[in-house]
Amino acid sequence: MQVVTLEIPELGNHTHLVHDGRQALVVDPSRDIAPVEAAAERAGVEIAAVADTHIHNDYVSGALGLARRHGADYLLSADEPVQFERVGVRDGDLLTVGRLEVTVLATPGHTRHHQAFAVRDPEGSGPDALLSGGSLLHGTVGRTDLVDPRLRHDLARAQWASARALARLDPATRLLPTHGFGSFCAGGDATTGTDGSLGAELLTNPALTQERDRFVADLVAGFGPVPAYYGHMAPLNRAGAGRAVPRPGRPVTRDQVTDAILAGQWVVDLRQRASFARGHVAGSVNVEYSSQFATYVGWLVPWADDLVLLYDTADDVGSALHDLAAIGIDGPGIHDLGPTSTLAASFRRTDWAGFRSHSGPRVVVDVRDQDEYESGHLPDAVHLPVHEVDRRGADLPAGELWVHCRSGYRAGIAASLLHRSGRSVVHVDDSWDQVSELAIATTVAA
Repeated sequence: MQVVTLEIPELGNHTHLVHDGRQALVVDPSRDIAPVEAAAERAGVEIAAVADTHIHNDYVSGALGLARRHGADYLLSADEPVQFERVGVRDGDLLTVGRLEVTVLATPGHTRHHQAFAVRDPEGSGPDALLSGGSLLHGTVGRTDLVDPRLRHDLARAQWASARALARLDPATRLLPTHGFGSFCAGGDATTGTDGSLGAELLTNPALTQERDRFVADLVAGFGPVPAYYGHMAPLNRAGAGRAVPRPGRPVTRDQVTDAILAGQWVVDLRQRASFARGHVAGSVNVEYSSQFATYVGWLVPWADDLVLLYDTADDVGSALHDLAAIGIDGPGIHDLGPTSTLAASFRRTDWAGFRSHSGPRVVVDVRDQDEYESGHLPDAVHLPVHEVDRRGADLPAGELWVHCRSGYRAGIAASLLHRSGRSVVHVDDSWDQVSELAIATTVAA
């Protein structure tokens, strides 16, 4: 048995292709199925089955489209209400993919009808594989508040029981989760540096080392904010939206960009944050292209609102369109700023050394998440997480706003939002680690 793992950093997820040299099972593919098909072609195998461990809340699944393209079975819990034909599977079902034996394991918790897939090669000598999806992750589990926050405790108890059931498998089994690599679907920080086996989890994973009530309390208390677009992913996946080819970006003119801004639409500049600060189109917002781009655009821009992207590099806009399509945002307007564009709006940037040397009045705005703020913050900082800046920025005190985060990325987004609203801003574009190195005073929340 061979396993090919495809990393999807823009989603913080992994897709797995498990094969016997002839036929393959694909688990939890994203909307862009081309990398999976390329991996199968390189391995010289036929895609015979495709599975989703659950109805995903963080991205548009490509499983149905991949299965249809290859005439493969699409495996999904028989209890999931969906609007398309699938092979409904249940706990204990034993399937074959080539010579591989695939056992379906009910693992409710991350979602009500979550399943894992245990794969063994009866003719091979290597370890079995556990495709655990959003159930048991490396060092943590999937969060249990995404289906319905009111069910978070009930599903956390189910998650604990599911993890304990999986722990009864052979400790040498390879643990291959989908989440836990940067996705907001993870219920806690994933661990690194283990051998990736189920046995390693027996020593470190809270679901396997804590008694149930303590585990549930700690897990639920650690949940952070949920990106706003997550609420739209399950309905899209139940409708099989991932089958559709994403609509391409539609070029718009400079005048149309101006009209969009005047109409109150979101115009997002995906250039580097330093370039944006030096000069940008007044009324635009900066979300620098990175692996986090789609997460923050999907979080900040109201769902189904018109969107225009500004860019100066074709590769960046192509990547941005690809990443947005992965969360169901198709066909935004696109405009190439080009080298001759007049970009009259600007604001200041500095580092922590410049912050320390400033002696005038200012309002310090910390746009990190709550747990980051509580672990240590500047004594005079106003806490306003980046995803709340557009809604609550008007409540900030009067004065020049000095905006910071952990690395400068989120602060760049927040500074652009506040600048768009008419505030005078300074973007502190530096690593939080420099605060202690420069002996800038901090405090810890009570």
